Amino acid sequence: MKNHAFTVVFFLLIGTLNAQEAKGIVGESNWFNNWTSFDPKNEIYREPTQVIDSIITTDLVLRRNYTYLLKGVVYVTNNAVLTIEPGTVIRGDYNTCGTLVVTKGAKLIAQGTEFEPIVFTSNKESYNKRPGDWGGIIILGDAPINKLGGISHLDFNLDRKYNLFGGNNASDNSGVLKYVRIEFAGRKLNSSKELNALSLAGVGNQTEVSYVQVSFSNDDSFEGYGGNLAMNHLISYRATDDDFDFTLGAQVDIKNSIAVRYPFSSDISVSRCFEIDSYDKIDNFDFNRNLTNVKASNMTLVNNESNMQGLVNEAVFVDENSFFTLNNSVVSGFDSFMKFNKKVIEDKHLDKIKVANITVHNCENNVVSETGYDAESQLKNWAKMNSSAVNLSNAKGVDIFIDSNVKHSPDFRLKQNNTSGYSISSK
Repeated sequence: MKNHAFTVVFFLLIGTLNAQEAKGIVGESNWFNNWTSFDPKNEIYREPTQVIDSIITTDLVLRRNYTYLLKGVVYVTNNAVLTIEPGTVIRGDYNTCGTLVVTKGAKLIAQGTEFEPIVFTSNKESYNKRPGDWGGIIILGDAPINKLGGISHLDFNLDRKYNLFGGNNASDNSGVLKYVRIEFAGRKLNSSKELNALSLAGVGNQTEVSYVQVSFSNDDSFEGYGGNLAMNHLISYRATDDDFDFTLGAQVDIKNSIAVRYPFSSDISVSRCFEIDSYDKIDNFDFNRNLTNVKASNMTLVNNESNMQGLVNEAVFVDENSFFTLNNSVVSGFDSFMKFNKKVIEDKHLDKIKVANITVHNCENNVVSETGYDAESQLKNWAKMNSSAVNLSNAKGVDIFIDSNVKHSPDFRLKQNNTSGYSISSK
């Protein structure tokens, strides 16, 4: 049955909001400079000189003067530390679906620099690179998840003895991902099993994930399965599925990050910048454990095509029993700013969702519900109970960002931060 969307209209807020903080991604300079690539298909990488195709059981360092071929599923086990020097290139093998799995207790130290990023990319020739050329990076930690028993595994055709994640250590440390690019990952194994470019499962908050660009993933760019995640300066570019997907009770603090979508790169299953839920099946959910709680600030969510063709969906989707807070952010060019699961219109779910100091540009709808019955009163009540401030505008990305043309050196900071506001109204 086709779902019907009810739109909540935003009205002018009386008064001024001078104390509001800057919106969208911020920085004194453009933090995209030097380490990113928005045309990875035409990047020229050296041919591999070393092959990694076995289980890593002892500490190993990958050197910048080599290019590595990641062949098959490579597990880092036995509490080993895999260290990757700045400037190193690792190419995922297409034929064997090269995939890197960092198991519980092991660490990945991939700490590049602004001028020498670490690159994970496809092993195909430049002209033939496609989303899903290789598997991706999977990091398994010891932080809490909300499945019964507190332990689970990822159903990605991985070896079960290496595939467990979850525990009781919210401060678990699985290493560092900094100044890293991940390109053309996210292999679809079959209709129900899809690898993400970067999967973070039960990963703790002492793991550093910052200045990471995921480009052309054939599934989600970043997915968190439970855990306690602290992330910043992330770029998701042209993902086929979701940009930031969180589930299984993930406790997430994500800041100063951006999703740049193109509707012709989207999945027919519905793709969004944020997809947030608390469990895969309620039968597996432990009611004594945390619901998913995502706190996002200074986010820029943009559909970078102006013709609104292709699959243009909502920017944010929130499922029932999930906490979501979005502050000081910019949303541009989507069908809707935010959509709720049909059960979310109940007050007990709506009370978990907060937005404040948001600019919404060029979106056909604002807040809608995925429901087949009249949700007007519930959504209006939610609107009245929130002191959210939302700016509305018909402006397009080319008018609001310093430079949204990815063929140049893009700069998605706002040209100016508008401090006037609108609030969700029950009128």
